[in-house]
Amino acid sequence: MNHLFKRTLIFLCAVFSLFFTSCKAQSQLIEGEEETLVRENLQYYLYYPKEYEEKKEEDFGLLLFLHGGGESGDTLGIIKKNGPPKLIAEGKQFPFLILAPQNPYKRKWWNVRAVMQLLDSVVQNNRVDTDRLYLTGLSRGGSAAWEIAVQYPHTFAAMAVVCGMTPIPYASWINKNMPIWVFHGTEDKSIPFSESEEMVEKLKQMRYPVKFTVYEGVGHNSWEQAYTTEELYTWFMKQSKTE
Repeated sequence: MNHLFKRTLIFLCAVFSLFFTSCKAQSQLIEGEEETLVRENLQYYLYYPKEYEEKKEEDFGLLLFLHGGGESGDTLGIIKKNGPPKLIAEGKQFPFLILAPQNPYKRKWWNVRAVMQLLDSVVQNNRVDTDRLYLTGLSRGGSAAWEIAVQYPHTFAAMAVVCGMTPIPYASWINKNMPIWVFHGTEDKSIPFSESEEMVEKLKQMRYPVKFTVYEGVGHNSWEQAYTTEELYTWFMKQSKTE
């Protein structure tokens, strides 16, 4: 009798255990909503051409420049190492404003939403021709430029990307009326040349107005040649946004 009772008790315990385990394992789908707030502190340089003060009735174009990963952090002066900020520090004059923000995170991608909020603020508080906004970036900044072109397809009149990387499907979401100029070195070990090569090929197939400058034998520092190409800036100046 005791033996039968023990077997019955063990059986019942096993049944209850399976029942409660089954109850705990059931999945649930709930609805929720939460308003999020993301704050970003962006340091930046803003360059004004000398004509800006002389021609007070004129609106000027503006070039948004996004640096590479090596210039990220909290020391603003470091972004003068490359691109237009470097040329400005060396004395070069440009015919348009140049906005050069700094990505505060050494190990994170650009917060493109924050960058665009900064751009909006600068445009609103200066004499800027919104039909002549230009976009450029190198390396990680070049990748961010591709992303911005996708998320804000009707903002810029032209874009130049130097050794950036981008998913090929982005090609379908970029404004087909925006001229694009891509630069890349064939021996780039950080961001493979194929990143630009394949994207440019896709854009050409889709009949985008795209130019491609290939630097044979050049590594990741293709920006040294790209941003000293005077034709790049005259090319920008020829572009005006069309919807």
